[in-house]
Amino acid sequence: MIKKLLAFAVAIAASAFIFASPSFAATHTVQSGESLFSIAPKYKITPTQLKNFNNLKSNSLFINQVLELPAEPVSATHPSNVKKTFTMTATAYTANCKGCSGITKTGLNLRKYPDLKVVAVDPKIIPLGSKIWVEGYGVAIAGDTGGAIKGKKIDIFVKNKKTAYNWGRKKVTVKLLKS
Repeated sequence: MIKKLLAFAVAIAASAFIFASPSFAATHTVQSGESLFSIAPKYKITPTQLKNFNNLKSNSLFINQVLELPAEPVSATHPSNVKKTFTMTATAYTANCKGCSGITKTGLNLRKYPDLKVVAVDPKIIPLGSKIWVEGYGVAIAGDTGGAIKGKKIDIFVKNKKTAYNWGRKKVTVKLLKS
């Protein structure tokens, strides 16, 4: 009974903020005459945030340079909204693999709702049901676990195997957000 109530609560919370947003950050291709100071306001971020998000060492940009943009408004990850920040190893998974049920540890049906933004976590590090932000993925819910997800490792849910393979394995910043 408690597990069903937890699954219901997680599903309700998840639906409030994790449906239908793009899986990965948008990009901007630099045009002649553009600078961090002319591009950033178009995306409601500061030049410093744009520079930091792209790990730029200087303010110099080049024509046709592709800049990544935050998938979520920067305000979602403003320091006042963040409980804790981690550097983690991230992989990706899909609900349509051989032997996968598509049902998360918290009871979310990823086959029925493939647009959910869900991350498998180690509950000893990030509590199940937590709202988190993952660099390159956006705001999601910590709604699943996995046999290989121990310590500072996460597994992001994506719709298909091609997207999972393209994600690969990478180090990302993960922010545990305040409720």
